Amino acid sequence: MESEMEHARNEGMPLATEMFEGHAVNRSAAERRAATIGARRSVKKAYQAAWLVNAVRCIDLTTLAGDDTAARVRRLCAKARNPIAPHVMDGLGLAGMGLTTGAVCVYPTMVVHAVRALEGSGVPVASVATGFPAGLMPLHLRLEEIRYAVGEGAQEIDIVITREHVLTGNWQALYDEIAAMREACGEAHMKAILATGDLQTLGNVYAASMVAMQAGADFIKTSTGKESVNATLPVGLIMLRALRDYGQATGYRIGFKPAGGMKSAKEALIWQMLMKEELGRDWLQPDLFRFGASSMLGDIERQLEHHVTGRYAASSRHATA
Repeated sequence: MESEMEHARNEGMPLATEMFEGHAVNRSAAERRAATIGARRSVKKAYQAAWLVNAVRCIDLTTLAGDDTAARVRRLCAKARNPIAPHVMDGLGLAGMGLTTGAVCVYPTMVVHAVRALEGSGVPVASVATGFPAGLMPLHLRLEEIRYAVGEGAQEIDIVITREHVLTGNWQALYDEIAAMREACGEAHMKAILATGDLQTLGNVYAASMVAMQAGADFIKTSTGKESVNATLPVGLIMLRALRDYGQATGYRIGFKPAGGMKSAKEALIWQMLMKEELGRDWLQPDLFRFGASSMLGDIERQLEHHVTGRYAASSRHATA
């Protein structure tokens, strides 16, 4: 995975339940803190445009539909190579920037088409695996799916965990599962999808985040996008606090990826504000922060065109695939 910063890859550590068992999470306080992000902070005009351009760099442009085809994936990859229309980039004074999205994310059978379409672009291909989205397959089959996707050329793997392990507090089983997945990924970076909408409590979210990092996850990710509740700011806040605590204990920097249900440029701004306030500027780079989104890019491009021209274009002018 190409990145603008160099930091040591998370090697994980033995399971240490004392790092999360008994850790108190105050839901009301988390919700109040999350509610202040968009209310207290705002960026306007050129500053807003700059934040939106940065958001584009951090998008995992995604298609995970049952009717995906090679042609759809190629169109998505073309958009990843040139996510913002040339006249908008000209108007922003960024014509020579070489802006791309952070990655393209597809199913394992679509990886080969994405790899071919992105050749020479520097845009990595990410693949979901491990029985996405439910993860309810035998472990050996989930590991084989990882190896298949990596063999097809995926540089990043988004795995899903067994939610039952979290709901029953079987932390050793969760750790062993994720560690085996990390080993199967090899050099490919692993994003652990926690499916936080299924985990019932913020305490479970904190614990699952910590176990995933102890088992070697390079990123922790909120959701598959298929749950009834996906990325929310209170959940994101708790995951970032876990990420920070793990970093302070081990020295490793872990990435974060909110995913599911995010469609607007305003949401892109608010999530970046949360990252900056909680973790600092380093986590506004694509090697440590990604959005799992596709339709969000269309609204970002629309807002950037408005900044340049003073007019809103029809949404159909900014299709992603």
